[in-house]
Amino acid sequence: MIPRARHLAAAALGSALLVLPALTTPAHAEARTAAVAAPTSKVYAAPLAKTAADVKRVAEYWKPERLKKADSFNPATPGTSENVSTTTTASAAPVAAVRRSTAAQSVNAVPPRKGGAARTMGKVFFRFGDKEYWCSAASVAARNRSVVATAGHCAYDSRHAKPADYWIFVPNPGPNGETPDGIYVGSSIALHEDWSGKADYDYDYAFVTVHRGFTWTAKNGGYVMQDVGRLQDNVGGLGIELNKKPGTYSVAAFGYPAGLQPDGSAPFNGKTLRKCPERTTRFTVAPSRDLQKGVELAPCDFSPGASGGPWVIGYDDTRRLGSLNGVNSLTWNRDAKGGYDAVSSPYFDTTTGEVYRHAARLTTPANVT
Repeated sequence: MIPRARHLAAAALGSALLVLPALTTPAHAEARTAAVAAPTSKVYAAPLAKTAADVKRVAEYWKPERLKKADSFNPATPGTSENVSTTTTASAAPVAAVRRSTAAQSVNAVPPRKGGAARTMGKVFFRFGDKEYWCSAASVAARNRSVVATAGHCAYDSRHAKPADYWIFVPNPGPNGETPDGIYVGSSIALHEDWSGKADYDYDYAFVTVHRGFTWTAKNGGYVMQDVGRLQDNVGGLGIELNKKPGTYSVAAFGYPAGLQPDGSAPFNGKTLRKCPERTTRFTVAPSRDLQKGVELAPCDFSPGASGGPWVIGYDDTRRLGSLNGVNSLTWNRDAKGGYDAVSSPYFDTTTGEVYRHAARLTTPANVT
């Protein structure tokens, strides 16, 4: 059961319930690859699909027929993965530390190369074990033009020390599996080591480096992959703002909520991007969830499915751009009544910048189709 903090009920945003299995360190954790982060780095890097052959294997899984029913899959939560193999399939390499002064620097938002409004926000689809899940996510400006921000629990299962399988990002998804701006297969996940190692919600964020995008094109009674280029070139990328003191700024939260409210109502269907209007943030603390420096946004009635969606400072409704300052992590029913009334994010600080910059400097193959 999720513990109470200051008499507030909280749940992972990927869950439709207030009751989840407790997150504990698996017995096999000591046997997994030791010390994947360099002594001066807090970054944990986990591989996903590294080669063109890996990309095609993932792509074949997400054919249009499966994408058409993807919205019916369960929104992800750390407490819902089942039947996960405890065998680590690939080892993570040590990660060199980024200079702190560099990691702390802000990043400017970038519009699509072809002009027009950005379309940075979308959904990620993946598997934990033998079940498919989804979350919200967003494209972030990066020098490799290929980075997606989401929640840590939307990319890595801390209970089983295992990254997600078949991970893809679909920006601006249609209501029936359409992918107008392409499908982007994950190449590598950058996390804080305290999310990968102990599911500390102060670090429930992930930056995923993705491959060049593709769309499915009908041909000879089947489908072929058609290259569409780099993510940022196609949809733009949010900027990043770090080390902002809560209470001194306002932020808007975005996502694709879908799950039930505590009273059983279902106001959202998960197919439409929703926005909790700009509000001033404040710190929230839940020691029993390892949440010592979370940032809370209220009121906000997001339900499961919004998990991983971006918090954006200075959002421009015309350009559809602004600066990333958090991701939806936990949802709160503070008065223990009918509906969720707040959402929280990890605090984005200099170490968050280090995790992001690791993802931003990675390269991927020039062609995967």
